[in-house]
Amino acid sequence: MFDIDWQRVIEALQYDANSPMIFSSGIFLFLFLGFSMIYCLLGKTTTLRLLFVTAFSYYFYYKSSGFYFFLLAVVTVSDFIIARKIHQLQPKEDEPDFTRKKRRQLLVLSLVVDLGLLAYFKYTNFFGEMWAELTGGDFSPWNIFLPVGISFFTFQSLSYTIDVYRGQLKPLRSLLDYAFYVSFFPQLVAGPIVRARDFIPQIRRPLCVSEQMLARGVFLILAGLIKKAIISDYISVNFVERVFDQPDLYSGVENLMAVYGYALQIYCDFSGYSDMAIGIALLLGFEFPKNFDSPYKSRSITEFWHRWHISLSSWLKDYLYISMGGNRKGKIRQYFNLLVTMLLGGLWHGASLNFVLWGGMHGLVLIFDKLTKKIQEYIPRVIGVIITFHFVCLAWIFFRAESFDKAFLMIQQIGENFQPQIFLQWVESYWAVGFLMLIGYVMHFMPSRITMSTERNITRMPLVVKAMLIVIVVFVVVQIKSSEVQPFIYFQF
Repeated sequence: MFDIDWQRVIEALQYDANSPMIFSSGIFLFLFLGFSMIYCLLGKTTTLRLLFVTAFSYYFYYKSSGFYFFLLAVVTVSDFIIARKIHQLQPKEDEPDFTRKKRRQLLVLSLVVDLGLLAYFKYTNFFGEMWAELTGGDFSPWNIFLPVGISFFTFQSLSYTIDVYRGQLKPLRSLLDYAFYVSFFPQLVAGPIVRARDFIPQIRRPLCVSEQMLARGVFLILAGLIKKAIISDYISVNFVERVFDQPDLYSGVENLMAVYGYALQIYCDFSGYSDMAIGIALLLGFEFPKNFDSPYKSRSITEFWHRWHISLSSWLKDYLYISMGGNRKGKIRQYFNLLVTMLLGGLWHGASLNFVLWGGMHGLVLIFDKLTKKIQEYIPRVIGVIITFHFVCLAWIFFRAESFDKAFLMIQQIGENFQPQIFLQWVESYWAVGFLMLIGYVMHFMPSRITMSTERNITRMPLVVKAMLIVIVVFVVVQIKSSEVQPFIYFQF
């Protein structure tokens, strides 16, 4: 009755380096439908359900990074074993030095495995080129594939080992449970970075997806699709990429609009992914913490990092900043720790000096925030928001630009070749881009009470109306999306 091209089906199910599986792709929506049916059938058989989800998660990662899914297994097995060994050597008041040393050695082993893999796949060529420049030698970049999301699952697994070492968490007895935690596909490749102490208690509790969880999950998935597949992808492909690729071909006002466009693009792209990840997890009965909280509403960079990529900023604070001494060793040491944390946070985003500079800029302004905290209290909030937003946009230029030359060229175009009279021509030529940017920023700066009210109203709608909303959003996505699926920006990190 149906003439199925099995060859095309098999090819669609295999890894394709040019088309990694993402939440907004058709193949994922198709597979997730089948996955959901089996998941519901396994609802009362916890172990089989965990095994099924773990297997699907590994397949999901295979569709994202091919054979390199074995790295996920290496990190999982090593940290599971190391954490149990650390716990067996629990500290006591009369603990011998040998035991303390052994525990530290095991923690260092975990760091070496996790950060070693991350360093090899992500930073080998970067440091090789830097060394060649410093010594005057030659370096030919190695052909190293960067597995998708390696920064996320290594950090997530590492936090588990550190928590066990600190005595804040008891290790899991089941390797399956730990594999489920590390590989859980909604947050596997681009976060949020979920702490073990928040997630582990949910693993073996009876499966229960309340009506509220279901409704909120659908809302977040819809919101994420709109942010990613409609706003972010469209303004990126049709305007932002063109200007950042050749800023000298555009006027200052067009460069400035591209910077505003990229600020919206990266927010909608990453927060859209987080929304979909949290929404999908809710449909499966799991709750993730919020990862974004309208960051461009911040009146200071300190507040910005309390609202932007919350799971990463809190991870860096708890496992890097505090481990270096935090604010416990005087002001000078505190500022040093803050700057180093942000420099390493910048390097975490990518093997490029652009990212290091971006992190350093944020680190210096965070220090400035500390020094001027009392003065800032007298600055009207709206002024603080405007200043903070434009500093963030300035830093985004170095984050996005392919080189320092292009970043400074873009800044030069804005400063010396602004040509404000071209703005109306830009609106006429890029009216769709301008309209989506306006919608995106209006949604972002909308008062929280209106956003929460909108969410409540949508979640209370009858199931039929929700289904119609999903159909409408998918239809709009199909109509305006680019010919190729645009990977999430944070897949490269």
